[in-house]
Amino acid sequence: MLSRSSGTLVWAARRYLMARYDELQTRYSLLPGGGREGYHYTTEAKQIFPRYNVVEAILTEVERLDPESLPAVETVAEWLFVAAEAAQSPFTELPNDEIETEAIALERRLFAVNVRRWLAQPDLRVDPLPYRRVLAPGESTFWRAELQNRWGVRGGLWHPLMESPVPQDVLVLAEHAMWADDGVAAVRRALRDRGRGRVVEVREYGADYLLDAEIFAPRYTGAEGLWTDADQDWIAYASHEGTVAFGGVLAAGLVTAWPGIGEWRWPGWPGP
Repeated sequence: MLSRSSGTLVWAARRYLMARYDELQTRYSLLPGGGREGYHYTTEAKQIFPRYNVVEAILTEVERLDPESLPAVETVAEWLFVAAEAAQSPFTELPNDEIETEAIALERRLFAVNVRRWLAQPDLRVDPLPYRRVLAPGESTFWRAELQNRWGVRGGLWHPLMESPVPQDVLVLAEHAMWADDGVAAVRRALRDRGRGRVVEVREYGADYLLDAEIFAPRYTGAEGLWTDADQDWIAYASHEGTVAFGGVLAAGLVTAWPGIGEWRWPGWPGP
């Protein structure tokens, strides 16, 4: 652990926001009827889901900061206060009624209160977190172009959603492999064995990221995802059609290093 610094303040914010998001999502998942009465959200649902939406928006703003190149503590603190007050996403910009508006406002204030609490602790100590940073717009544009040029990605789509047949050297699995069994762990091992440290994540919508390979998870989350790294000798693609595909050295590494991979093969994959 480290004493308070710009880094510990960012780690504290990230840890809090990730835990808070999970807490609120869990509370929402336990609501009767999925939080609805007929076609309408219940009052209790309106008091919860706007909160996790604004927490997610604040986290995105916090993660625009580069943990390896942070300004002074005072500047980081100001960034966090601005994020608390102004962070937006398509899910926070137009609350439907006063209940949702109040829920968002309360959650913003709660984060700001925690920032002040952390600043008041000169001996604040926080365990470090893996690297994760939101890409700047120019970086996102660059990586989308690179995926198109190197791997033939078109309109954000790759195999097996391309019109052309799936090549022999492309591995396509059922997407559930990344939620069950040893899937994500096997992918991370394959990258670690090749000495890869950072992964680029480009999503169909929302933020794109540069992140540590240890937290890389090629999963469909409602937004399709594409992944690669600085060497560009591999690609991963999670689609809305229930598949996750791998190309390059990652595909080859998974075939040889994951004993249970056979049961997850997509039936249309032409590989051995």
